[in-house]
Amino acid sequence: MGHKVHPNGFRLGVYRNWEAKWFAPDKEFKPLLLEDVRLRRMLMTRLKNAGVARIETERSSSALTITLHTAKPGIVIGKGGTSVDQLRDELEKITGKRVRVTIQEIKKPELSAQLVAENVAAQLEKRIAFRRAIKQSLMKTMRAGAQGVKIRVKGRLGGSEMARVEWNREGRVPLHTLKADIDFGQTEAKTTFGRIGVSAWVYTGNFPTEAPPKPQAAVEEPVDTGVPVGAAIGEAPAPLAELVQQTVAAPVAPETPAVPVTAGPAPEAPAAAKPKRTRTPKPTATADGGEKPKATELKAPRARAPKKKE
Repeated sequence: MGHKVHPNGFRLGVYRNWEAKWFAPDKEFKPLLLEDVRLRRMLMTRLKNAGVARIETERSSSALTITLHTAKPGIVIGKGGTSVDQLRDELEKITGKRVRVTIQEIKKPELSAQLVAENVAAQLEKRIAFRRAIKQSLMKTMRAGAQGVKIRVKGRLGGSEMARVEWNREGRVPLHTLKADIDFGQTEAKTTFGRIGVSAWVYTGNFPTEAPPKPQAAVEEPVDTGVPVGAAIGEAPAPLAELVQQTVAAPVAPETPAVPVTAGPAPEAPAAAKPKRTRTPKPTATADGGEKPKATELKAPRARAPKKKE
């Protein structure tokens, strides 16, 4: 035999929160727990036609807060809020504390497993064929955006003498996956030939396990470099953009500071080439004891004799 685990209890404390959010010491825990059970039964019987899917209770030292998740908030509130006031007065008489009632609307009742099971049970009480009721509920839930749904009916179906189990499923319902957001609901259909139990599982996706990425701040397009905004933000660059990005990212040599120009005399022309050094003759001594430079004689060029013709 397989060991069946309640889907909500299996994920309690991991991905799903408690419906009763209060703490009490050992001596006060038992009476408060029984009080919670009585309040929930009273609310479910009184608001049977209001489509209540979930009831949350939160206690403090002197007050009690009850949150009703319902698909028809108008029925709970009543005309001018008279129904809510009467309900609050009855809860205060039962508990003896100040009670605060808050109502939260369920925008998509087709995705609530408890409401899906109650819808099938209501159709069975109207003597509609169980296969037709199950198929209609499956189609409505899948159209609402669910990734999978499973409905099981157990009892004397179709007036048979022996009880049997019938179920149908669409999509996928991963019961062993902890991060799968699976909602579970069950109720009973009171028919003329006995009670029929109805259970529903609705899979709407996985719980968010990672924090959503923070939105990046807007980056202005640089004017000097010419890098596009998409490349600056981090999008996949095109081949041409990659070339531009590589050229921009290349290291640039630091520019030499410009020398300021001041008014003054015109710049001098470049110096001419220096002449070759010539050896000067040594001075010769004279009879007076002075120095007399050595006279240099210029030799005349030789004249060539003309050749005689024979």
